[in-house]
Amino acid sequence: MCILMKHFCSSSVSEDLGCRRGEFSRKHYGSVELLISSDADGAIQRAGRFRVENGSTDEIAGYTPGTWHRTDVHLENPEYYTRWYFKYFLGKVHQNYIGTDSEKNPFFLSVVLSDQNNQRVPQYHSILWRKTGTQKICLPYSPTKTLSVKSILSAMSLEKFEKGPREIFHPDIQKDLLVLEEQEGSVNFKFGVLYAKDGQLTDDEMFSNETGSESFQRFLHLLGDTITLKGWTGYRGGLDTKNDTTGTFSIYTVYQGHEIMFHVSTMLPYSRENKQQVERKRHIGNDIVTIVFQEGEETAPAFKPSMIRSHFTHIFALVRYNKQNDSYRLKIFSEESVPLFGPPLPSPPVFTNHQEFRDFVLVKLINGEKATLETPTFSQKRQRTLDMLIRSLYQDLMPDLHKVNALKLKTGVKGDTPATLATTSFCKKEPWESQSFCSNFPHEVVCADSWGKSLLVSTDAGVLLIDDGQTAVQVFDKTLQIKQMHVLEALDYLIARTDKGKDSRLLVFRLSSVQKDIETKQVIRSKYDCRENKLERTKGCHLYAINTHHGSELRIVVAIRNKLLLITKKYNPCNSLTGSSPSPVEEFQYIREICLSDPPVVMTLVDGPTEDSDNMICVAYRHQFDLVNESTGESYRLHHIEANKVNFVAAIDVYEDGEAGLLLCYNYVCQYRKVYPFNGGSPLIQPSAYDFHFCWNQVPYAVVCAFPYILAFTTDSIEIRLVVNGNLVHTAVVPELQLVASRSDIYFKATAAVSGSSHSNSKEMSSRSSPQTPTAYDMSECSLSSSEGEVTCKNLYKIPLSNLVGRSIERPLKSPLTPKVVTTPTSSGITSLPVTHSLSLSRMEIKEIANRTRKELLGLLDEPIPKTEGAQKQKKIPRRQSDPKQGAVRSTSSDR
Repeated sequence: MCILMKHFCSSSVSEDLGCRRGEFSRKHYGSVELLISSDADGAIQRAGRFRVENGSTDEIAGYTPGTWHRTDVHLENPEYYTRWYFKYFLGKVHQNYIGTDSEKNPFFLSVVLSDQNNQRVPQYHSILWRKTGTQKICLPYSPTKTLSVKSILSAMSLEKFEKGPREIFHPDIQKDLLVLEEQEGSVNFKFGVLYAKDGQLTDDEMFSNETGSESFQRFLHLLGDTITLKGWTGYRGGLDTKNDTTGTFSIYTVYQGHEIMFHVSTMLPYSRENKQQVERKRHIGNDIVTIVFQEGEETAPAFKPSMIRSHFTHIFALVRYNKQNDSYRLKIFSEESVPLFGPPLPSPPVFTNHQEFRDFVLVKLINGEKATLETPTFSQKRQRTLDMLIRSLYQDLMPDLHKVNALKLKTGVKGDTPATLATTSFCKKEPWESQSFCSNFPHEVVCADSWGKSLLVSTDAGVLLIDDGQTAVQVFDKTLQIKQMHVLEALDYLIARTDKGKDSRLLVFRLSSVQKDIETKQVIRSKYDCRENKLERTKGCHLYAINTHHGSELRIVVAIRNKLLLITKKYNPCNSLTGSSPSPVEEFQYIREICLSDPPVVMTLVDGPTEDSDNMICVAYRHQFDLVNESTGESYRLHHIEANKVNFVAAIDVYEDGEAGLLLCYNYVCQYRKVYPFNGGSPLIQPSAYDFHFCWNQVPYAVVCAFPYILAFTTDSIEIRLVVNGNLVHTAVVPELQLVASRSDIYFKATAAVSGSSHSNSKEMSSRSSPQTPTAYDMSECSLSSSEGEVTCKNLYKIPLSNLVGRSIERPLKSPLTPKVVTTPTSSGITSLPVTHSLSLSRMEIKEIANRTRKELLGLLDEPIPKTEGAQKQKKIPRRQSDPKQGAVRSTSSDR
């Protein structure tokens, strides 16, 4: 109920997105092509359908590519956020349950009460293990409300059982559940590296190269370190580390906690008698991802995936080196069934900075292998393995179990993060980092919208205009209670829904008039002064929506119980010619009324492909999303929700290559549905290959889309995913979070307890924190009371939209407030969403500690003392003389 009420308060900020926010294209991720390879005589050998990414945008008319940013490179679904059992449960007080669903399929449930990243935000983390995969959700903790096991399963849409859940007390269950979690995919990776000379067009020719060129050696040196295989104790990627049967040396690296072994064709055993080089193909041909380094000019015949005879390799990364400008060019081939994965290639896909190229390639290949594991070939195999393991574990544990319904977790459990899964991005500036906008904000926020660089906020004390570093200006007094608002600077309108119940109305103000009152310091307007600003027929409205693109005309749809009123802006050229300025209310006209079966909870306007009568209204009520034709009033079922309880969050209109689509957000689910144009009066809304869905880890009360990201806001966290595939990239813990506005820059209100001296800055705080624990959320400085020693700060923060979308945003930058002297902000005025800081231990030391701990937990530890780091370093090949750190395995700058 609380989440639902929060949604009503923030409906304007969660559903209304500008055109620049909702426009995206899958062409950024390549197009599917039929690739055919032929021999020297022109005869066709093989063919295959691959999605080709080359960074080209020529086919998009009028598209100006934005500058490629380093912050666009993210590991998708990082293990730090996805390996929940290892992160939150292992070694902590928690409960495990076993049962069977209505179809007699066994399942396991694990529940732990943890302090989310030591942020004083206790939450229930729950994992449901089924043969179809794992489902993970977060539930809020309440000291006054008891949470039952069945209520958790109900939140996971598991409500019918053949046998109810029973608690497992066997201590070895942790080992078994770790094995189940490892089925999600490997933490470490093995990639093939194939060297191809200029003019080589067959795999036999490429695999027969004994040595590579000097540029190829420099490329290998860029990828990782040369290690001696014999006696190697790290991740070996299937290579022989005892008898040198798979070669003497190999290339190895560590990237953000992932160990990567490269199967290099020129380093694998070569046979003069075997022209097919079976030993080399045995390794590289069984790699999911292969890098092909091709010599020659750009005009030479290019590599095609069909040249390689492998049914296992799904992704090829084609690398070319240009000696003239010392740059690398990248091209990606992905088998047709592989889901989209990032990061998208820049345009053109040329990298002059070698370190950035290395980071981009490694992240792209890691994300690509994870995406490949979701294809039917691998997912079905994983599902069979998971089903077999769960059934075997069920048969071993089911006897002598007692039925339970209540949780008995201790509230003092901490959820510290294991060092092995920590992403070490201390020096990397992320696009979602926030800035302090207003410190010590004392009022309760109802709704808000951006106005230039300022923020117009409706509070319990009235409507205030806030600018960074300036005193808030009162615009309306507290007699005018605004529940929903839109600031339309281009049209010179302020639209607001006021009051509640039968007294609610829709008001329209002229922005220039409001700004004039602010500049001349006129009397603050009250509810009585706004009588002439009321739109007719809108009495009793509980919700409204506007079209976000304003391409042809401004449209407003007002919901009054189960009735929808369509109101549009009049087009009167006489006024513009004569210069007259009538009342803003007179510029709107009532069009028609549409009746629904129930009052809508969420409402979004969708623009049609033409300017005639193809506009639609997406409404959510009961257990469904419907599309309503604005012209005829006919409604069509868009999506039905199979759940007992439905919490509608938002319906976000996005436009892919000019065609409308909708992101339907409800409960834990976000589903994309492509909406085709109306055909003979009805829309084509049948499922298509482009439809997809994903699940949030926690039920959000608002969702914001800023391509390429989609952000979910809960009461204590921001979950950041990618729009094109729903993959998770970051979760920020923000105590007592409230989204304030999001149509332009994203504004939110947050609360945190800041301890210590008021003069301490964020750097000092992070240096005092534990190296293995993510540091607390950096908040603005607050003066502390000598009696309490700790005070609660309520601040407003801003995430610039330009940082998220990666290119300039067209919007007025003039503030409606009096111009002020711009000063350089101090470091204390900048805040950032929580990131995991770098670790004080070296990567190899962390790896040894983690391996030893894991072996102890699994009962696999044979030696009392693990091998030291020096033992591994002795096996390394010395680097060239120019390298100051000879023999050290290199990780990225962020790893260090």
